[in-house]
Amino acid sequence: MPITRSLETTALRLARGGASETALLTGDAALDYGDLRDRIDARRSELGPTRRLVMIAGANEVEPIVTYLAALEGGHPVLFVDGDRTRAGGAEHRDGLVERFDPDVVAADDGEWELVERRAGTRHELHPDLALLASTSGSTGSPKLVRLSRDNLQSNAVAIGDYLNLGEGDRAATTLPLHYCYGLSVVNSHLVAGGSLLLTSRSVVEEPFWEEFGTAGATSFAGVPYTFDLLEASGFERRAIPSLRYVTQAGGRLHPDRVRRFAALGRERGFEFTVMYGQTEATARMAYLPPRLAETAAGAIGIPIPGGRFRIDGPSAEGVGELVYDGPNVMMGYATEPADFASGRIVDELRTGDLARRRPDGLFEIVGRANRFVKVFGLRIDLDRVERLFDEHDVPVRAASADERLLLFVTADRLVDRARERAMEITRLPAHVIRVHAVAEFPRTASGKPDTAALVRYAAELEAAQAGVSRGDGVTPETIRALYAELLGRPDTEADDSFAGLGGDSLSYVEVSLRLEELLGALPREWPSMSVRELAELGAPATPAASERPAVDASEAASDEAAPTVAPAVRSRRWMPRVETPAVLRALAIVLIVGTHANLFDLKGGAHLLLAVAGYNLARFQLADVAGRHRSLGILKSTAQVVVPAVIWIGAVALVTGGYRPATVLLVNNFGGDAAWSVHWQFWFIEAVTWTMLVLAAVFAIPHVDRLERRYPFGFAFGVLGAALTARVAFLGGVEAHATERYTTLMVVWCIALGWLVARSGTLRQRLVTSAVACVAVPGFFGTPSREAIVLVGILVLLWFPTLPVLRPLVPVVGVLAGASMFIYLTHWQVYPPLEDHVPWLATLLSLAVGVAVWKAYTFVVARAGRAIRRRASARVQT
Repeated sequence: MPITRSLETTALRLARGGASETALLTGDAALDYGDLRDRIDARRSELGPTRRLVMIAGANEVEPIVTYLAALEGGHPVLFVDGDRTRAGGAEHRDGLVERFDPDVVAADDGEWELVERRAGTRHELHPDLALLASTSGSTGSPKLVRLSRDNLQSNAVAIGDYLNLGEGDRAATTLPLHYCYGLSVVNSHLVAGGSLLLTSRSVVEEPFWEEFGTAGATSFAGVPYTFDLLEASGFERRAIPSLRYVTQAGGRLHPDRVRRFAALGRERGFEFTVMYGQTEATARMAYLPPRLAETAAGAIGIPIPGGRFRIDGPSAEGVGELVYDGPNVMMGYATEPADFASGRIVDELRTGDLARRRPDGLFEIVGRANRFVKVFGLRIDLDRVERLFDEHDVPVRAASADERLLLFVTADRLVDRARERAMEITRLPAHVIRVHAVAEFPRTASGKPDTAALVRYAAELEAAQAGVSRGDGVTPETIRALYAELLGRPDTEADDSFAGLGGDSLSYVEVSLRLEELLGALPREWPSMSVRELAELGAPATPAASERPAVDASEAASDEAAPTVAPAVRSRRWMPRVETPAVLRALAIVLIVGTHANLFDLKGGAHLLLAVAGYNLARFQLADVAGRHRSLGILKSTAQVVVPAVIWIGAVALVTGGYRPATVLLVNNFGGDAAWSVHWQFWFIEAVTWTMLVLAAVFAIPHVDRLERRYPFGFAFGVLGAALTARVAFLGGVEAHATERYTTLMVVWCIALGWLVARSGTLRQRLVTSAVACVAVPGFFGTPSREAIVLVGILVLLWFPTLPVLRPLVPVVGVLAGASMFIYLTHWQVYPPLEDHVPWLATLLSLAVGVAVWKAYTFVVARAGRAIRRRASARVQT
């Protein structure tokens, strides 16, 4: 039978502001405490009089907070989960908690906010003191919940309000999620103090966040170490925020240098910077560093919060031991199964697992983590000390352990050998038990903490991938996840991530697609938007026999409403593997361009075909189904990958030879260039791609346009193509373009739009429409049938054939030429002229070779520069 107690003794009332005082603000509305009280009372009635376990999908919105407060006041224990089911692993995590802990009510916004009652009463025995079940931050494996009582929540909220001096005039922006104990503590402490909350899900790097912050008169925000990375990167120190009274930091160690910088900035700008320390097991906070000491005692966690006490257990000669905390906010205990909900308090003090010492000035300082001591090859290794020693030599490292081996992760290939040698000196371990891996950047958890688990998983998967996977053995999600982690430099890749969602673009897809085809055979057209898990299913070793598949009506299969189907990968083409059509066309087009210019043959049209392929890739990658603002950012990033090398190369040639004027270097020649062909028109292709993408980045920054394209992808692309063709005809006064007209951006943007439409043609009817449009748009434009045939055939092949068979020895050649195509185009103008009249074949080969070499050199330099930047950033902040 459920444990019962009157609601008066199990209730917890957190919202304590005056009825007319503002409690919650959103972007377009405000809710005072009187209105909030009415909504809480109504929600309490919905939850009913019987104490039940209520799961709430947290989001920084009004409804989850109302439901949370109503549940507490009704005596219903709350289990918070991440409200974003689209986040990698979010849906699986929530479903797993539902299955394991069996809540009586689930409150979530899966389209609209609703309370889903899974039963009329409860099947749980709920201890009278139980108020909240919280997930431990960064926990992996079997779910383990922290059981928190009413007194835990009440005492911690009051203590935080005490040392932050919170009152009715304080208004915090919700920069952290509700399901994270730090984020929830912001809500609790402000409501208990009668303050208010600015509810927002925006990032601190978004300008609208600061506009809302200023308009609302918000006085504070909270951050984890990663938040302060973002603040520095987005120019926070230049912002004038008159209403800002204080900033808090917790969720991991902030480097002392950064603590001092933000404390000094606060002193100059009139806000206090408070560093805090806590764990979910202590409800949220255990210690804080008084703001007046932040500059002089950076690195310390400070003093216990009001009502709390610290002791050092088993101190060494240096005074270092495990930090143990005692206070009214210490949890009741853990819950690993529903039966634990009936348990009372089984924990009197909290063993934090952190190694600490008490400094001569009375402040406490964390020096390491007890569970960061590992046994490797019989030696006890302090992983935190290893990281600190590397940091002293300006080599940012993340250290971990697995299978009796020391794992080190660095952010540059050139640091691998150096890190291994240094690790042998520090640890006295033999080389064969030290593994060093280079990653693009150190991954973080959703709460901004270092994600060591992701690094360990990455190392295991990388070694498995290097060991080789036989196609006949089937392909698992881990195989593809390791491949993405390696080629995209994303060790945080999850099973629900896609190539496009991870930031893959037209420059990286060639190598990725070729590697995937080695594993899976022919890839479906939509593979960039498919998750790792979905791709792995293509490589499953067994598929239903034809007799076991459901029959499909022929008319349904041909319908434009039928979902695209994916044929099983064909693994028998040993000598003629299939390669993605865009890669083949890029390689073929650049050969046609160079060979034609070098007089090896006369087959024009390759550059305009490349424009169509560029539009196709634009739709697949930059316009993939990712968050709206990331579309414009992705387009700008891809534009920079074109503009930067182009300006560097053209500018260098101009300085050395004087052959190009400034307008050519700055890629603006098509705005008023010569009417006749000249060397200044050589880079018209680069200009067309650049200016088209810049315009699209601006257009997709408009939310209405972004939503319209998502809702009608084919119709939107069709409309863009229609507008481009209309502009072409209006400008030309007919169909055919003459002289340099066929190279101006306005006259060739239709090629990009046509490639975009090809990518959006997912059904038979759409492909037929696109074929008809292509057959109308291309003929007559060049006035040269052979040129028009090359462009038209290439577009139709792109439309109807996702992959093409290529002789196996030519596959790596195709990959290299496709990847280097832009650099070959940039550089060949300086390579072929001396040889074109006498040895055109050599002029062609040399042009291709030089372009590939420049591409390799440029990507190497960019990769090193990027890692150097990340390394300096990591050296400034060790979290």
